[in-house]
Amino acid sequence: MRPDGTRVRDLTAIMQALPYVMPKRYDAQNWAEEYLDEDAIRDYIRAKRREGRTVTHMSLLVSAYYRAVLKNPKINYFVMNRRIYKRNHFCFSFVILKTRADGTPDETSLKVYLEPEDTVFTVTEKIRSTIEKNQNVRHNNDTDRFAKFAFGVPGLARAVFALAGFLDRHDLLPKSIIELSPFHTSLFVTNLASINTPCIFHHCYEFGTTSVFVCMGRPVPDPLAPEGVRKKIMPMSVVMDERIATGIEYSRFFAELFRNLKHPESLEEPFNSVLAEKAAVK
Repeated sequence: MRPDGTRVRDLTAIMQALPYVMPKRYDAQNWAEEYLDEDAIRDYIRAKRREGRTVTHMSLLVSAYYRAVLKNPKINYFVMNRRIYKRNHFCFSFVILKTRADGTPDETSLKVYLEPEDTVFTVTEKIRSTIEKNQNVRHNNDTDRFAKFAFGVPGLARAVFALAGFLDRHDLLPKSIIELSPFHTSLFVTNLASINTPCIFHHCYEFGTTSVFVCMGRPVPDPLAPEGVRKKIMPMSVVMDERIATGIEYSRFFAELFRNLKHPESLEEPFNSVLAEKAAVK
């Protein structure tokens, strides 16, 4: 048993076969693109600001994503060494920019864990506090310190990552290393709109357990808006590992995700309230 997940055995024959047909994550990547109503999202963010509460694009997206995952848990599965695992937590990774003392830009990867009792407000606070803790140029998080050590000795990095990959494939990678790695995550998300950059389709890393990568790009004018109406939409790309869920399961997940984003007020309630709604429907 892995420290971050439990092997799933009650799979259909086709789902068991997929990791053998497509043994690498880059073999199994599917791409999707959607456009979010940027005006509606900004209106909601501004309304919360007037109430004295802070919400960001990233906290909204991640909250909507996690709430949809609770209703569609297979999206939190991952593949390792041709085996499918159910992750025993939910976390997301992202990259922030820092500025070195000499003025050159620097990057660091962060990871935030969420709980079913979270709301969009607690998610916002978790993101804010994590960024604040790691924004100081004099401060390196554990991941940065580990990378600096690994690359500080000639030849050591290759040996370290080769050993980590071997241990990972055999379910022996220690929990402490998994917690250090931003590549062992439920979701990797990037907000390129924050640096005024167009949306891209970002690959899922072969190293680690990332099954989904979401990118938010620079908002653009809505080409379908009525003549004379100025409206903006935000491109959002999704790259996903098709081996963890069927097409219909992904379809239901995305329907729930976009429903949450269309009605962001639902994210103000604890995310696990969606489980009660699911039980009530049954």
